[in-house]
Amino acid sequence: MKLVVGLGNPGPKYDKTRHNVGFEALDLIAAETGATPRSKFNGNVVELGVGEEKTILLYPHTYMNNSGTSVRAALDFFKLPSESVLVVCDDFNLPLGTLRFRSGGSAGGQKGLADILRKLGTDEIPRLRIGIGPLPQSRDVTSFVLGKFAPQERAEIDFSLDRARRGIADWIAHDLKYCMNQYN
Repeated sequence: MKLVVGLGNPGPKYDKTRHNVGFEALDLIAAETGATPRSKFNGNVVELGVGEEKTILLYPHTYMNNSGTSVRAALDFFKLPSESVLVVCDDFNLPLGTLRFRSGGSAGGQKGLADILRKLGTDEIPRLRIGIGPLPQSRDVTSFVLGKFAPQERAEIDFSLDRARRGIADWIAHDLKYCMNQYN
């Protein structure tokens, strides 16, 4: 079994913001299956089968900075090791649309990922970072990540989200090393 966690903030106020690209990537996968989300683990879950793997998509609704609460509850319930989790999140340190699979490391300023690492007690959590940057010098981090993409950026991020969808499917079917070689 695999758990794919898309990070974002719940509610229409945050739809299509830079911080919600994790939710958007999972939405593309869920839409392919027609599966209906249900409320569980302080978030929404979508259960699906990809190949021979049972996969759970988790959208934490604890707001970004408390995402670890939802992820910890799901891991405990399913008794999954941390290597069976993929966290999909935004990264303002990466150029717009860049994808980066990593096996671990620091949160790099991403507060949702930082909370997950803290609550799970390890920084060895596979993740897929989706570039939303660079952060303009004139903007503070919060207003930037909670802002929407400019129209000219939207087409580029949509293309990257589709690549992220394929990358997540490849992570489920293959492994992290395969994805690092294909998408980084």
